[in-house]
Amino acid sequence: MNARTTYRNAPTQAIDVGGTQFAHRRLGPDTGVPVILLHHLGAVLDNWDPRVIDGIAAHRRVIAFDNRGVGASKGRTPTSVDAMAQDAVAFIRALGFDQVDLLGFSLGGFVAQTIVQQHPRLVRKLVLAGTGPAGGEGIDKVTRITILAMLKGGLTVRDPKTYLFFTRTANGKSAARAFMKRLKERTDDRDKAISPLAFRAQLKAISAWARQPPSDLSSIRQPTLVANGDDDLMVPSSNSADLVRRLPDARLKLYPDAGHGGVFQYHDEFVADLLEFLS
Repeated sequence: MNARTTYRNAPTQAIDVGGTQFAHRRLGPDTGVPVILLHHLGAVLDNWDPRVIDGIAAHRRVIAFDNRGVGASKGRTPTSVDAMAQDAVAFIRALGFDQVDLLGFSLGGFVAQTIVQQHPRLVRKLVLAGTGPAGGEGIDKVTRITILAMLKGGLTVRDPKTYLFFTRTANGKSAARAFMKRLKERTDDRDKAISPLAFRAQLKAISAWARQPPSDLSSIRQPTLVANGDDDLMVPSSNSADLVRRLPDARLKLYPDAGHGGVFQYHDEFVADLLEFLS
């Protein structure tokens, strides 16, 4: 990696995917199996924790992107996880890769599970963070919990992620402040915020995922790291344990006194866990 290239200054690029422009950023070495990042509800490129990205990119090629209709990517956001997965695969193919590692966070974890089931040869290893299986416990409450946090954020002039991603202990509140500060480090060439239409489409996709019958994950043979905080409000942490029970080759890492954003709160530990797993 160029010593001066960090997520703070990595250029935003665009690639044509079947006639639609997809915004993305790449950093890290130009060789090896790339780590493709799949993001959460409402997130754009600037919502990735730079400590996580830079930590991975010190050793691995990393590519973050806005899926169809999100942030600076063009097109209309799909209302199903299945269609989001198809778009992500088309993006990966457009970049010329025939094998990748996937890091799916929250909604991105739903997309990652779908990709690996539909295109098993494309995926070498899988990292699922703050996520759960189709029909998982409490996923049907994501919309209500998110809207309540947005209202609370508006009343307290705080980003809703303060309440959604972190515990309300002293430790959790401190981690939330530090995380929100890190997200503002990039000042130039920032991404467009998600549109209300795209946000609504993502909520529809999550609601449909929550209503699906529990999925049989036994066909996923790829080694999988499942990570989360031990007190996830959005996608209850029991779903992480459920994933590990259902996946044939999975290991679980739960970070203490941490919520949905546990992998950001414990970014140093998570990056070390992830790199060790991917190696």
